[in-house]
Amino acid sequence: MKRLQIFIVSILLVGVMNGFAQTDSHIKQPDLQTADFFDPTKKKEEVPYQFTTDWRLETGYVQWEERMRDTTSVYQHGLRLGATVDMNLPRNFSIQTGALLTFTYGQNTQHWRSLDAENVQVEMLKHNILQLQLTIPIRAYYTIKLWKQLNMFFYAGPQLQFGLTNYDIIDNQTSPLCTEWLQEQGVLLTNHDRYETKDIYRTSIQFGLGGGIEWDKYRVQAGYDFGLNNLMRTSVVPNISLKEWGWMTTFCYRF
Repeated sequence: MKRLQIFIVSILLVGVMNGFAQTDSHIKQPDLQTADFFDPTKKKEEVPYQFTTDWRLETGYVQWEERMRDTTSVYQHGLRLGATVDMNLPRNFSIQTGALLTFTYGQNTQHWRSLDAENVQVEMLKHNILQLQLTIPIRAYYTIKLWKQLNMFFYAGPQLQFGLTNYDIIDNQTSPLCTEWLQEQGVLLTNHDRYETKDIYRTSIQFGLGGGIEWDKYRVQAGYDFGLNNLMRTSVVPNISLKEWGWMTTFCYRF
């Protein structure tokens, strides 16, 4: 009887052990040699770069200075309006270009002593200049993230300005004697377009530096542009250079 009991218990134990073995075989054991956490040289997969663009409307205030060597400067104030596109690059860099219209107005007054010995008044010739230009920037931007959607950015690069019109409205307040002398010197005393009369070149090349703040779709920026080329084609006074410098502050909206 004892032998029968021992035999039955042995069969039950074998069956239980066999059941546990089959259950454990369905559990997948980790391979410590191939586990990710066991490989210190394995790096996270980098997200591939995707080319994107940002289109913006831009408008704001500009002040140009026709800076002449050895003479006074002429300041022009005006507005800028147009559209730009930012081509986004890796590491917070981007390249911007676009097309903007810049309209400015300025006034310049030339003075001479009267040529008449009996007349001590100062001769004056006033120029009221209306200018319209097409501006094409090519600039590199770098953006720094400050907080949430608030960013700070800086830019640098050239811009090309092509003159569409530069109309000079003359207010001649000189005496007949001075008027005659000015005409002999080749000075135009009637209203004229300075591009058409070939007084100055149409193309101005500048190099600009600036920066600003960006929040979501809105951007405010300011910068200064340095004139690089001489715009003067003909001059009554020889060896005078004319370069266009200026600063601007604009508001941009990304759409």
